[in-house]
Amino acid sequence: MTTVDRHPGHVDAAEYRTLMGAFPTGVVVVTTTGEDGTPYGLTCSSLSSVTVRPPTLQVSLTSTSQVLAAILENRRFAVNLLHARAREAASVFASPTDRFAAVPWRPTPRLGLPWLHRDAFAVAECRLARTLEIGDHTLLFGEVSTVDHADDVPLLYGRRQYSAWPGD
Repeated sequence: MTTVDRHPGHVDAAEYRTLMGAFPTGVVVVTTTGEDGTPYGLTCSSLSSVTVRPPTLQVSLTSTSQVLAAILENRRFAVNLLHARAREAASVFASPTDRFAAVPWRPTPRLGLPWLHRDAFAVAECRLARTLEIGDHTLLFGEVSTVDHADDVPLLYGRRQYSAWPGD
């Protein structure tokens, strides 16, 4: 084990990425639409539950993200939980390509947000409840208004690679 002794605030970005990269997480694609209906989305591995009453979740997005700008405009977003067979979709939404041309999607039933229906085993429609800017990211707190889900194996990400939940 390597120990890095630093004063608070002096851990460099590479050391911090290595630390957090060793912690496996589920993979989601956060989506929204612009005021003109243009779909926006990105791959995200920083999702957490905040509270059950009201049902609220939190995602963290880079503060310069176009997706964030669109969410702040329309005050709503969807969280698509990817299944283990959705590695390609996760990679597409983590790249600067035309994401929605490469991955099938349709509007969610209530809010009309982009739903990656072939790659997500669950989707939550959220209304933006609060934001908090910390460093180079903005935390979004979304009150969940609807959930659609099926039983499937989630896609995981850790140590810079995708994986699946181990079988029983």
